[in-house]
Amino acid sequence: MMSFTQTAPQTSAFFTGASKMMNASRRQSSKTSSSSSSHHQRAAAVRFNTIVRAEGEESSSKPSETPIAPAGTPVRKTSMLVIGATGTLGRQVVRRALDEGYDVRCLVRPRQNPADFLRDWGATTVSADLTKPETLPPAFVGIHTIVDASTARPEEDSYAIDWEAKKNTIQIAAAMGIQKYVFYSIDKCEKYRDVPLMNMKYAVEEYLKASGMNFVVLRLCGFMQPLIAGYAVPVLEEQSLWGTDDDTKTAYLDTQDVAQMTMAAVRREEANGKVLTLAGPKAYTVNQVIQLCEKLGGNEAKVSKVPVLLLKFTRGLTRFFQWTSAASDRLAFAEVLSSGVEFNSDKMAETYEILGMDESETTTLEQYMEEYFSKILKKLKEVGGESRQRDFYL
Repeated sequence: MMSFTQTAPQTSAFFTGASKMMNASRRQSSKTSSSSSSHHQRAAAVRFNTIVRAEGEESSSKPSETPIAPAGTPVRKTSMLVIGATGTLGRQVVRRALDEGYDVRCLVRPRQNPADFLRDWGATTVSADLTKPETLPPAFVGIHTIVDASTARPEEDSYAIDWEAKKNTIQIAAAMGIQKYVFYSIDKCEKYRDVPLMNMKYAVEEYLKASGMNFVVLRLCGFMQPLIAGYAVPVLEEQSLWGTDDDTKTAYLDTQDVAQMTMAAVRREEANGKVLTLAGPKAYTVNQVIQLCEKLGGNEAKVSKVPVLLLKFTRGLTRFFQWTSAASDRLAFAEVLSSGVEFNSDKMAETYEILGMDESETTTLEQYMEEYFSKILKKLKEVGGESRQRDFYL
């Protein structure tokens, strides 16, 4: 199991130093005039950069149990920062939040044309690098709630993004008085600590709980969107599919529904401090997903099955070579997804009550797939194409 204790940054030293500086700032401010939260956060941003550069002692891997910035600082509740805003889920959260009247700021990677579509929707963008904590504080000024939908890309170092960067982000958020932090995790991550991604997700959950901030952890089972490229398109194009010979079930959710649930968690105090598993109305095996695509697409799938034992063997083999460690980590996760477990929740009724929602508002996989196939088949008919056409995507 990967250990997160020795590699953690100097958390206690950071929180202690940040607390002293920020408390001194508040005392000085109270002697002069009442200041806005934005003023305090700007001051904290400057001080944080100094603290980060000065860190150097060993300390605990957990943040201080004492909240750094108590709730109640007058920041607009509708001010939100979305981290990972260009991703499959992040962009849906941005759009939903804008539709609900929130002032949305998006933290994006530094690049020449950063997320123009987000600005077109009405959000503002700010560039920062999650692996460089000194770039983060300016993005947090004037923010009430952070929704963290970021995750490492396949070509990136997962440890740097999904663990180190998360710790830094949580430290800064707590020190700067962020009043709610929403984090996306994975269902049953605590049961698979030998899988690096699951271990990191669970470790971040525990780290966030100890931060002193109001938080909500949303554990996800699976998204419907990847099923299009993974199964629907190959069935339409009569391409081969890769599957496993297991009975693992996943209760998939449409990312638009996850965004709706996220905003409910942001609004409702009943969700504060909760770890909620978000699951779709029904769980499916891979074979059941393929059969649904076959039925709606009118084609028979060409399925090549990979035995779970082969995944286990390949994972073990790649562990011997440093340059294949990332592949080994991904195979470990694939092994979990093929272990016969059910990624679902038997507490969704309670979750819907906490979120003030009803199950009838949630899209089923049948509805999602029917909409996709009806649109694409109609389009194919209009252009005179056949289902085996390989260069057409909706």
